[in-house]
Amino acid sequence: MPTVQAWTGRETRALRQALRMSIRDFAEDLGVSERTVSKWEAGRDTVRPRPEMQAALDTALSRAAGEAAERFVAATSRTDLDDRVGARYQVQSHKLIPAYVGVSAAAKLAKQDGFHPRPHEWLEVSIAEVPHTEGTCTAHVFACGVVVLHLRQELHFRTLAALAAWRYASYEQDLPWAADQVARLLSPPPSSDHAAPEYVLSMYVLQEPAWTGAELETALRLMSLPSVLVNRRAHPSPKPVGDHVERRLLAQGFDQPSIQSFGVRGLSVGYASWAGMAYYALSPEQALAIDDLVSCEVDVQMLWAYCRHIQRQVEDGRDPAMPPEFGWRFLRAAHSRLTTARARETSQHCMMREAALSTSGLPERLMQAQAALHETAALSGRVDA
Repeated sequence: MPTVQAWTGRETRALRQALRMSIRDFAEDLGVSERTVSKWEAGRDTVRPRPEMQAALDTALSRAAGEAAERFVAATSRTDLDDRVGARYQVQSHKLIPAYVGVSAAAKLAKQDGFHPRPHEWLEVSIAEVPHTEGTCTAHVFACGVVVLHLRQELHFRTLAALAAWRYASYEQDLPWAADQVARLLSPPPSSDHAAPEYVLSMYVLQEPAWTGAELETALRLMSLPSVLVNRRAHPSPKPVGDHVERRLLAQGFDQPSIQSFGVRGLSVGYASWAGMAYYALSPEQALAIDDLVSCEVDVQMLWAYCRHIQRQVEDGRDPAMPPEFGWRFLRAAHSRLTTARARETSQHCMMREAALSTSGLPERLMQAQAALHETAALSGRVDA
């Protein structure tokens, strides 16, 4: 039977994972709060539970079945190796891939089998599951004519550079895959103009960290702007930078003016950049829920794609034309809803929304699209010039 001389956050996490238990179940088994377990694990070697909890953890380990005990021994015996090459961490990847399909096509999609309405504060939305071999995907179909594919994948890496390289490699597959899925959903193709997906936005939710303190903050900043960890000139595809580069960045710190913080001290660590978001809940029961983060980014990407369609018409030398119910007044209302705090909105939600908007450049796009549609309406005599 394995024994532990002194329990730290590292061994606590190893035991929970060996028992195949969630933080909630593990906390209930020990008779402590989820927050306590989260703090133990986040502190890794720097945190030692109180003596009575040391005894409770001894008891939990003694009750472990044969395979669970073997997993615990295997995990703790890798400690020295992990310290040398980088400890394994777990991250949940969320990719948002938007495409404009047109109002009529969106209305037809919403009526297809498998789609059902999703509650939304100010716009009609329907969702359906889309098959994916390496994750789960949900298609969000907005009444204004935009489809947003939300792809979620569970990942394990030892270095941040490995995640960054995976991001670049997977993007090359994500766009054609998303285009095929949109075409499949629209089959037969609609008569209205529609556009294939142009880009992928990522959000990473860190679930099992390998860092603490200042290194954790730096790791989240690097996740939000991972291009610095990739050699994009490498042939035939981008390669991760050497381990020494990552170690230096983690030790010395990393920041860029384009990165905006939206974390709350003691509750969460969150950063956003033009490349995406990165978030870790220090206190899961008090921090933002993953659904809140996803919902915000889905709305931002929907409006980005909508404005991009209007911009494309302008650049093609056409007066942009959209259905009256989704014209310049619709964009004015969307701009107000996204940039004005709600009465019951928490400070965390405000900070997240402001970070997502400012780094995406969406407010400026909304104003430009609104002005273009207003000018077209004025020329056609539908509004005063």
